[in-house]
Amino acid sequence: MARFKNVDYDQGLMIPIDFSKQIIPGTFEYTLNYLIDNHFDTSIFVEKYNNDETGASAYNPEIMLKIILFAYSRGIISSRNIALACRENIIFKALSANSMPDFSTIAAFIRSMQDEVIIIFRDILLVCHELDLIGGEMFALDGCKITSNASKEWSGTFKDLEKKKEKFEKTIKLLTQKHKNADQKESNSSENKKKNKERIDKIRKKVNKIQKFFEENEPRQKTRIGENQSNITDNESAKMKGSHGTIQGYNGLAVTDSKNQIIVYPEAFGSGPEAELLESMIEGAKCTVKSIGLGQDYFMNKILIADTGSFSEDNLKYLNKENIDAYIPDQQFRKRDPRFADADRYKITDKKNKRFEKEDFVYNENEDTFTCPGNKKLLFEKIQKWNKTEGSFYRSRHKDCKTCKLRKRCLKSENSRQRSLYVIETFFDKNHSKEMLEKIDTPEGRDIYSKRMGIVEPVFGNITYSKGLNRFTLRSKKKVNIQWSLYCLVHNIEKICHFGNIELLQCAG
Repeated sequence: MARFKNVDYDQGLMIPIDFSKQIIPGTFEYTLNYLIDNHFDTSIFVEKYNNDETGASAYNPEIMLKIILFAYSRGIISSRNIALACRENIIFKALSANSMPDFSTIAAFIRSMQDEVIIIFRDILLVCHELDLIGGEMFALDGCKITSNASKEWSGTFKDLEKKKEKFEKTIKLLTQKHKNADQKESNSSENKKKNKERIDKIRKKVNKIQKFFEENEPRQKTRIGENQSNITDNESAKMKGSHGTIQGYNGLAVTDSKNQIIVYPEAFGSGPEAELLESMIEGAKCTVKSIGLGQDYFMNKILIADTGSFSEDNLKYLNKENIDAYIPDQQFRKRDPRFADADRYKITDKKNKRFEKEDFVYNENEDTFTCPGNKKLLFEKIQKWNKTEGSFYRSRHKDCKTCKLRKRCLKSENSRQRSLYVIETFFDKNHSKEMLEKIDTPEGRDIYSKRMGIVEPVFGNITYSKGLNRFTLRSKKKVNIQWSLYCLVHNIEKICHFGNIELLQCAG
């Protein structure tokens, strides 16, 4: 018969532990511990404490930073789980010297770091520069949409929310009437009365919540398609399309260096479209690099790559003014790529009803006319100026379009009389969009833009997948930005751990 070693759960064991020996050189926790002890300016936290004469002793800010940043590096984002790890995990105990703050202390410390997180991010960026981890030649800007601590169900315009409120009030009336009818028939038990009352109180709280929101807030800014949706839970978050469908959340943006994927500047915004955020990100990055001694003109003549969401005339004009060598494609970029010339043949499209574009018309140079798909001619009519451009205007004959079988595919509406074309020949002002199209379509432009994904996408993969930031736990832009910046800080510290030489810093110190 087989014999097994004896197991006894009632026995006790005393294990002597040296905390300093648990933090092993070469690990993330060793790098984190060294950097906070030697390269973080934690004096900025001291001003908040007023317990020098009275009050209980506070937890050391350095210890709190070590606990929080190490927790984020292990994908632990909940304050309760961080507090639990401080009581159970030996590495947390070693880093914190057996400090065990409760979850409310941890949460309050994170929420209060609005100004401090910028300074400690710059401290780490300076270390990255000293270790030559920043190439300073090519940067990529992109965003990562992450769900916030707010529900989509509580989103809508003020009109939508008013309808929701009226629906709740109607439900309350129906439940109240049902309750009265049951009382009259004496068929309403005490248990049913209690359940009905709880249900009515629950719905009434929702009505009061909406009413309170109306009293404290104004409708959000109007857009060309109407009023922006508000959110009762977190009105600074926004509905946006992410990789997993529409979410209620924030867009975490990062300017990333190409050499080692060091994040130069992070910021979270409650806005999905990135076109309106580019200038703010570049200005923030300029302030950050200036603060660590790299100068105000650090990004001048440097390459910046961004996705199609950042393509706009205003952005390109701003980048040109800043002398930044930008590579930002438009929405039609891939359609013009010769490598995707036959891509449309794999798409299921309704070619019979597709509207004719300018490319479907053939130019006749000798006659200075265009031939339409219906084999009719569009004649030159005049030289026209429009929207800071000048060009030739061509128009078909009314009688040709009136009887044409392809009329529905050619004209915008049934009321249109005839087809016209406007061919731009001159731009009065410098057209940055046109210049960018010509620049990005060159072999060199396409090659440089292809590097974007390898620079910035792994950063978001590391933060969201490896580090577990799949949902912001805080509310409001200020607090969400703290959490996003701390995760970006963890990413940079990990790069120092993997590619930096800590011994050089230790020798210099």
